[in-house]
Amino acid sequence: MSIRPARMEDAPTLAAIYAPAVLNGTASFEIEPPSAAEMAQRLMKVKSHGWPWLVHVTMGKVDGYAYVTQFRDRPAYRYCGETSVYVAPDAQRTGIGQALLMAVSSAARTAGFRQLIAVIGDPGNNASISLHASCGFERAGLLKQIGEKFGKPLDIVMMQRSLVG
Repeated sequence: MSIRPARMEDAPTLAAIYAPAVLNGTASFEIEPPSAAEMAQRLMKVKSHGWPWLVHVTMGKVDGYAYVTQFRDRPAYRYCGETSVYVAPDAQRTGIGQALLMAVSSAARTAGFRQLIAVIGDPGNNASISLHASCGFERAGLLKQIGEKFGKPLDIVMMQRSLVG
């Protein structure tokens, strides 16, 4: 098992890992899974800013990824990143998410971020909330009925981790 920076040729696998979260869950508020070409564009955007996008590899196969983007586009947010972590369904609950989140947090600090925010879709997403808590994130708030998916209004849990000190 290893963690390495994502490469452009990983885009089809990244899209395949992400698709079940889009189609079957509320971790992502996207409705349609992005194509491999769209994932490649997203990866290129993250890398062009010098932000981290990492993949977890087991026996030569990418089975999870994590990345950090600037929390909001305005310059005042340049030191605050937003995390995203996704693990292939058959590799979940094996420690991959925690390994990725810790590694991407360290890489985010190196990239100049001082704070990290996790925007977790659905307060019932206990796996993601527990994952982030295990990596030093603290609950920072709840935004009620901010999204809608599968015909039901959804809240988001905000969690935060300081990278300073």
